[in-house]
Amino acid sequence: MFDSHFQTFDEATNPSLGTPRLKMLRARLKAMKLDGFLVPRADAHQNEYVAPCEERLAWLAGFTGSAGFVIVLADKAALFVDGRYTIQAREQVDAKAFTVVPLAEISPSDWLAKNAKKGARIGFDPWLHTHGQIQRFETAANKAGALLVPIEENPIDGLWSDRPAQPSGRVVLHPPKYAGESAAKKLSRVAASLTADALLVSDPHALAWAFNLRGADVAHTPIALGYALIPRKGKPRLFLEPEKLMPRTASALAKLAHLAPPSALPDLLKELGAKKQTILFDAGAAPRRLTALFEDAGGKAEIGTDPIALMKARKNAAELAGARAAHLRDGVAVARFLCWFDKTAPRGRLTEIAAAQALETFRRENGALRDISFPTISASNAHAALPHYRVTEKSNARISKGVYLVDSGAQYLDGTTDITRTLVVGQASKAARRANTLVLKGHIAIARAVFPNGTSGAQIDGFARRPLWEAGFDFDHGVGHGVGSYLSVHEGPQRISKLGGVALEPGMILSNEPGYYREGAFGIRIENLVAVEQRAIKGAERDMLGFETLTLVPIDQRLIEPKLLTPDERAWLNAYHARVRAALAPHLDAAERAWLTKATKRI
Repeated sequence: MFDSHFQTFDEATNPSLGTPRLKMLRARLKAMKLDGFLVPRADAHQNEYVAPCEERLAWLAGFTGSAGFVIVLADKAALFVDGRYTIQAREQVDAKAFTVVPLAEISPSDWLAKNAKKGARIGFDPWLHTHGQIQRFETAANKAGALLVPIEENPIDGLWSDRPAQPSGRVVLHPPKYAGESAAKKLSRVAASLTADALLVSDPHALAWAFNLRGADVAHTPIALGYALIPRKGKPRLFLEPEKLMPRTASALAKLAHLAPPSALPDLLKELGAKKQTILFDAGAAPRRLTALFEDAGGKAEIGTDPIALMKARKNAAELAGARAAHLRDGVAVARFLCWFDKTAPRGRLTEIAAAQALETFRRENGALRDISFPTISASNAHAALPHYRVTEKSNARISKGVYLVDSGAQYLDGTTDITRTLVVGQASKAARRANTLVLKGHIAIARAVFPNGTSGAQIDGFARRPLWEAGFDFDHGVGHGVGSYLSVHEGPQRISKLGGVALEPGMILSNEPGYYREGAFGIRIENLVAVEQRAIKGAERDMLGFETLTLVPIDQRLIEPKLLTPDERAWLNAYHARVRAALAPHLDAAERAWLTKATKRI
């Protein structure tokens, strides 16, 4: 448990390895008559969490963040990261070998256009890039007078002597009482939505939802790596490694689809391409290798949005009931942790790792935990100012007086949770209390929002920012992301952000997590999950929507300046805490109930 969650990526994070490994790669590229190579942090499905054998970027550069991109040329190499990881990248990467480039300054494709030499041959692994990504790099290469070259075998794989094996987690069927709809009905709905001859499902989350299956191929998200071809007419085909299927599971899935290993997919696509069929490929997940192979055989590839994404986002009644049950169970565990934390942290011996481990232990004690839904962010004071800080043995700090932020979540069969609480140890500074209260005001604004049907997340993103804006503050992440049902804790297409263009619909689950981060001092984030619901308003002329708050955990009142809250905001907070107290108290012991009563007192 400790190793998998808090240690860095094995020896690859040793910066001193960056130079020799880069030299090895350049020698291999030279032998392949290549002048450069693209190294994304990706697998063949563009998953957020990838199997250990897919961590090529970490092996090469030592960077272990969840998003990154490396371009290797004969005379230079660059690692591109977003603002979440700039500091981490500089700590993990050998500066003599790689230049860390913030994505806010230049994109990888634009950098390639400026730095590739005329006539250079730049290799890429077509399994690790989407159609759209390669189109951008081809345009960039053309500007430089270079050539982008797909290669059959990734050169890093041959250099990585102790590369882990391909994942082979067992596939299980997701029980109907949690799925709420049979796989047969889901597949029928998907087929009916198509205008193309077929849909290639390349996102394992979509695969899991459509076939009511779950897997164990990556950390934190119960997915099975594979593909499916769902025709507009006829029986689907499901491509999974046979060793992942127990006989009973294979028998049940065989009633829904023809079963085959993923290695059979390329030949099928060639066959369908030769028949001039049209196939819809997911722009966000389908590898360039498959779209190119199909087009080269004569088929028409439609690069677009997988219709399953929106279907999956609209949770049905069973999934919403499961989410409520999961959040109650999780709320009890987190409340017990917070009670324990209040007693333990002031003693001065608690570390960030120890706190995260304790929280996971409280969750495991409920007997229903399948996994944490992402690596816990356990951050004290200045570490909390890094929105996506991930504690390691090297960075592990003692939790001292001031602000402590914990962002965590859990995977249960009936739902996925994600919650952030910002706590205080000792006396909170005036600056931290003010910032926390402004963040809370934004959180309440989203929780209380009422909006017309058809409203997008971008249209309400500013609700959470207004109190901060009025003080001259802001934060650089979105207000909220979608959340799956015992699937990914980061689900699309729904989100509340400046870029959230998808209309919010009843049944969608999202996070509500505004924040504020003062570099070198502290960070604030308050996060609950919410579900979009119909909202009846007397005299309304349009169908209106609002949010049901799912998360049931106290918000630390010691970090609140009551005078900054309006009467309506105080009323919301008091009502929320009354609901939390009523829901959690029956599941706590006497000492924990006493703590809860104090933590949820009226303000």
